[in-house]
Amino acid sequence: MAAWRPAPEEWCVNEVIGHLIEAERRGFGGRIRTILGADNPELEGWDSAAVARSRGDCDRKPDELLDEFEPLRRDSVELVRSLSGKHLLRAGRHPDVGQLTVDELLHEWIHHDGNHLRQAYANVQAYVWPRMGNAQRFSSA
Repeated sequence: MAAWRPAPEEWCVNEVIGHLIEAERRGFGGRIRTILGADNPELEGWDSAAVARSRGDCDRKPDELLDEFEPLRRDSVELVRSLSGKHLLRAGRHPDVGQLTVDELLHEWIHHDGNHLRQAYANVQAYVWPRMGNAQRFSSA
């Protein structure tokens, strides 16, 4: 089920998790660490769709992805807990969106994770719905 795609160009749940892994490294924890390490650094962009294709996550076991994600998120939680008010004001420059502060990245991180959790949940619902048979009558969705 974690490898099932709701449509040919849509991500499977495993790819959603793979994207969260890469976003943890490249987009959020990675960018915040870059900003904390230099004054107004240039931040790198990345092609998330190309990275998702190259990772091949639909062919992986969900436990493998969890084993990859969990230590990254644990490190990120420690990073966030270590931030002080002065850290939140530090900024870097992204090639596509311009200046980003640590505070803005933290807020976007929450928004981003929520969107992808909803995406994964919608995939699961779309997968089970046609398999529910008459039990669909219990649901108005």
